[in-house]
Amino acid sequence: MMNWWNAVSFTADMSVLGPAGVAIAVWLLVSRQWRLVLGWSLWYGGGMLLVVLSKLAFIGWGLGSAEFDFTGFSGHAMRAGAVFPVLMYVVLQRAPRSWRLAGVLFGVAYAVLVAISRVVVHAHSVSEAVSGCVLGLAMALGFMWQARGAVNFAVSHALALASLAIMVLITFKAEPMPTEDWLQKIALHLSGHERIFSRADWKLAGRP
Repeated sequence: MMNWWNAVSFTADMSVLGPAGVAIAVWLLVSRQWRLVLGWSLWYGGGMLLVVLSKLAFIGWGLGSAEFDFTGFSGHAMRAGAVFPVLMYVVLQRAPRSWRLAGVLFGVAYAVLVAISRVVVHAHSVSEAVSGCVLGLAMALGFMWQARGAVNFAVSHALALASLAIMVLITFKAEPMPTEDWLQKIALHLSGHERIFSRADWKLAGRP
């Protein structure tokens, strides 16, 4: 069972959803939706920036919440919430509205599943997984709100299938990106501290 949850969690790794985010931008670019290319880049990039800043704040300076067991937004949950609904929304542009709505809801449900997996595999606390997922879904909703009423928005089926096939292949072949190691190095460099902060510091602070 744990291997299954690990597999679900990995589908939202940066090595998978990084290229997926780029694929969405490429689809919009091919469709000549310049405004939406910029919009998607800002929404998705903004979500990623908030995740990075929240993690750097804790790793470098210990800024978090011991009460809520929060050390930063879950990047996996944020990426899942931002990408999967938008992926379905863009791919199903030529489908009936009911199919498009069902696809977006499926993307939302899968993003929630990813958030649950992050807690099950002990990668994040409940507050981090939930807040990350909510942040990602907010980014997705912001983009879809911006994209409402856009014309000539349909994506080439051949391009979409080829891109999705590549993403599936990446899921099976790629290795997890060492993003946490990168963040730790950046946090130490920016803060000037000799060691990173961790949840263990909260436990030590709670001792009499």
